[in-house]
Amino acid sequence: MDIERYSRQTLIDGFGESGQRKLFSSRVLVVGLGGLGAPVASYLVASGVGCIGLCDPDTVSLTNLQRQILYSEKEIGERKTDCALRRLGAMSPETEFRIIGEGLTEENAERFIADYDVVMDCTDNFSTRRLIGRVCRSVGIPWVHGSIEGTYGSVTVFNHDGKRQLEELYEDIDDLHDDRNRIIGTFGPVPGVVGSLQAMEAIKVLTGFGEVLDGRLLTMNLADMTFTTIEF
Repeated sequence: MDIERYSRQTLIDGFGESGQRKLFSSRVLVVGLGGLGAPVASYLVASGVGCIGLCDPDTVSLTNLQRQILYSEKEIGERKTDCALRRLGAMSPETEFRIIGEGLTEENAERFIADYDVVMDCTDNFSTRRLIGRVCRSVGIPWVHGSIEGTYGSVTVFNHDGKRQLEELYEDIDDLHDDRNRIIGTFGPVPGVVGSLQAMEAIKVLTGFGEVLDGRLLTMNLADMTFTTIEF
């Protein structure tokens, strides 16, 4: 590990070289490589996380380019995992990458998730979030949840020290169903902000630095820059 590369982080009181070494020995699974997953993966790689799992079954489309910063127009039609690997690999030759091109499924979720220290929920549907939550609870791994809609976003951490679960935040979760035909609008910077906050939460979970959003939901409306923390 090149300590000089991360010197702006090791200068931070309470983090230092010990925190950096914890990051380098950590493994993080990013589920979803869209608007949230792109900044999450980018900042975790740049911060020095040693192993990153990239999980997404989709291909790049034209409408992705407005907010999904890992991709270019010439990559339309290519698999997101392949494109992300090229871009992220160029950022850090020290990072190990693992590709899950089929996405996270009921059949493979426990096998893949059990090999990581933290899971990043960068998905856009409740079915996958519930799968992540169920498996993370089973194998004892924390996960960082992020969501966006329009100018709104939210971030929290589940199954950490307080062992808070998705069902405690969404008590009506059994009544929530995914509408695959619904297209959600957003500005490009919105997932950029939320994804950056998710990456910071992962760094805190992995290193013990700072105070994690455990049992607290951070919500924001970037139209008027209102930020609120809700305990649950």
